[in-house]
Amino acid sequence: MHRPQRERGRGRGREVGSFELLIRNGRVGTFCMPVLLPITTLVFSFTTSSSQLLPPSASTPALIQRARERFGSKHSMHLGVNCGGRLGTNVIAVDGEFPSFLPKEVKEIKDPFARTLAQRIQRLPVKVGFSDSCIMSSCVKPRFQHDTDPVVLLHCFDSSCLEWRCTYPLLEDAALETWAIDILGWGFSDLERLPPCDAASKRYHLYQLWRTHIKRPMILVGPSLGAAVAIDFAINFPEAVDKLILINASVYAEGTGLLTKLPKFLAYAGVSLLKSLPLRLYANLLAFDDIPLSKCFDWANVGRLHCLLPWWEDATVNYMLSGGYNVVNQIKQVNKKVLVIWGECDNIVNSKLAMRLHGELPDASVHQIPDCGHLPHVEKPEIVARLIADFARPGAPKEEQEPIVLNSVDGKNTFLFNVLRVENA
Repeated sequence: MHRPQRERGRGRGREVGSFELLIRNGRVGTFCMPVLLPITTLVFSFTTSSSQLLPPSASTPALIQRARERFGSKHSMHLGVNCGGRLGTNVIAVDGEFPSFLPKEVKEIKDPFARTLAQRIQRLPVKVGFSDSCIMSSCVKPRFQHDTDPVVLLHCFDSSCLEWRCTYPLLEDAALETWAIDILGWGFSDLERLPPCDAASKRYHLYQLWRTHIKRPMILVGPSLGAAVAIDFAINFPEAVDKLILINASVYAEGTGLLTKLPKFLAYAGVSLLKSLPLRLYANLLAFDDIPLSKCFDWANVGRLHCLLPWWEDATVNYMLSGGYNVVNQIKQVNKKVLVIWGECDNIVNSKLAMRLHGELPDASVHQIPDCGHLPHVEKPEIVARLIADFARPGAPKEEQEPIVLNSVDGKNTFLFNVLRVENA
C-alpha cells in the first residue's frame, strides 16, 4: 500500500504557530518587507497551522462503513430555544440532509467522513455575559451518555469540528461519550451579532457551553493550537477538566506577535486570502507528495467550509489583533494528568518541543506515532482513537510500549520517555 513518503523527525526549526514565515532556502526572516511579508506570513502560517485538510490513512474502507453505520440518523428534531429574546433552532439532519445553517457548498463535498459528520452538527444555545443574547454554538453531540468522563474534542486554529471526521466514529464505537466542539470564532456557530473572539472570550464561551450542556468533568483534547486552548482552559477552570490530551501541541508560540500591530486593512487583506482555494490546495500539496488532484480539491473544500460564513473574516481579524494565545508560563501549572500524542514527522511544530512539553508538565506521558505528521487524528485515526480510549477509561489495558532516548532541547542531555510504536497496517 502506497503511503506518502516523509522525512522522519524533521521539524521546521520553530513553531509556525508564532505566525512567522520561515523561508528555509533563503533563510529570510519575518517582516523584512514591511507590507508584503506580514500578509504572506499571516496567510502561509494560518493555512499550514490549520491543515485539517490532511487525508486519513489510505486503508479506510472499513472506517467508512463504520462511520456510515454509526452516523445514520433516522430521527429528526427541531428544537426552538428562547435565549435572551432570541429564538435559536437546533437541527439534526435526516438521512443525507445537512443542517440548514451550513454553507450550501457542503453538498459538494465528497469525503464520506466529512459528509456524515456534517449531518450531525447542531447549534446549542450558550449564554455568555459579553453578548446580549445567547450564541447558537455549533458542535457534534454524543448520541448517549456513558459512565466514563465525557471526551471533548477541540480543533486547530481556523478549523472546525469536521477535523475529527475520521476519529469521531471510532470513539463512539469505543463507547465513549464524545463531543466535538467548535471554538468561538471558528467553525459553524452563529456569530451574526459578532462577539469578541479573543482568547479570554473563547475560554469563557467554552466554560459556559460546558456548564450548560456537558456538566461533568471532561477529558479535554486539543490538537495544535487547540492544545493551547485546552491548557488555558484547564488552568482557569480546573473543576471542568479531569484529564488533558494534547496532540502535536503548538503551545510555545507567544501569541500572534507583530501581527497585532497590522493596520486593519492589511489584516483583512491577509485573512481574505486564507479561504482562497489556491492557497488551501497549495497547503495540501506541501503536506503530501502523491495525492490525486481531485481528492486534494475535496479536502481543500472541507477545510475552508467554515470560512464561507459571512462573519468569518471579522471573527478571525478580531482574534489576530487581540494577541492570540500565550500559555508558555501556564504549562508548569497544569495539575492534571496529561497524555501527549506526537506525530514524529511533524513539519509544523519541531519534535523537540514534545520533550520540552513532557519535561514541563508535572504528570504527563508521551506517545509518538511513526510515519505521521502534524495531525495524527486525521492521518492515523485508529491509533489516536485507541490512545484516547485507553487514557479515558481507568484500568484499561495499556498498549505495549518501548522506551527510546532522544536528544533534549539543548542537545547535551538525553531524555527518556515511552513511545507507542504501531506499524502501518
